[in-house]
Amino acid sequence: QVQLVESGGGLVLPGGSLRLSCAASGSIFNIDHMAWHRQAPGKEREYVAAILPAGTTNYADSVKGRFAISTDNAKNTVCLQMNSLNPEDPAVYYCTILMYDPQNLPYDYWGQGTQVSVCS
Repeated sequence: QVQLVESGGGLVLPGGSLRLSCAASGSIFNIDHMAWHRQAPGKEREYVAAILPAGTTNYADSVKGRFAISTDNAKNTVCLQMNSLNPEDPAVYYCTILMYDPQNLPYDYWGQGTQVSVCS
């Protein structure tokens, strides 16, 4: 089992910044990538950003240039620096991890989420 614990959510003014952190613990092996997703009330869950262990990153178009994902592989943590937050960004943000076992079976875990709110 793997546990993902997110932190750093909160309430900010438009244009403000927040930094989310996610610590992974438990039986961690062969990480494919870690990522952030988000879900706003009444909307589908959507992908935000991902990072591979080697450092390659990928972003949704809606956050490109404003958000930055980073990782500390030694500590199995992933962070999401969010700048220039706007009214489209409020949501519950989830940290995820995808791993593959020696039989190439995927293991996908999600955290419980952290709320990000932007004053309107």
